[in-house]
Amino acid sequence: SATIWAGGHLILSIGFLPRALKKKDVSIITGFESVFEGIGIPSLIIQVLTGFYLAWELTARDISKWFDFNTFHGIHISLKLLFVILTLFLAFHARFRIIPKLKAENLNSLAVHIVSVTVLAVLLVLTGVSFRVGGLL
Repeated sequence: SATIWAGGHLILSIGFLPRALKKKDVSIITGFESVFEGIGIPSLIIQVLTGFYLAWELTARDISKWFDFNTFHGIHISLKLLFVILTLFLAFHARFRIIPKLKAENLNSLAVHIVSVTVLAVLLVLTGVSFRVGGLL
């Protein structure tokens, strides 16, 4: 599910966003979003739920270990939680504050959100890989 979320946002950021900004055409973004939301949102939900489950199991069901910056698990879980919280904040802000009023004039504001969520998605994947292989961080 992480690859769906990150990959979809990379496609949006690299493939669709530059064209939408150049043409100042909101429909390019909304067209992509209407298709991607059907698989993107469920993949994010699955990613978050499985992430919480794995963190719960890997720390012997002790949430305090999630924030222990002296341990490998604590550092990675804390980073992933931070990235997820920032992603959710940006997603809700875009959904309820920017998209309802979206026009060519404020497309740049949405572009900042899209690029930010894309960077966070890639960071989530990299942190997950680091966690899995025993440390890149």
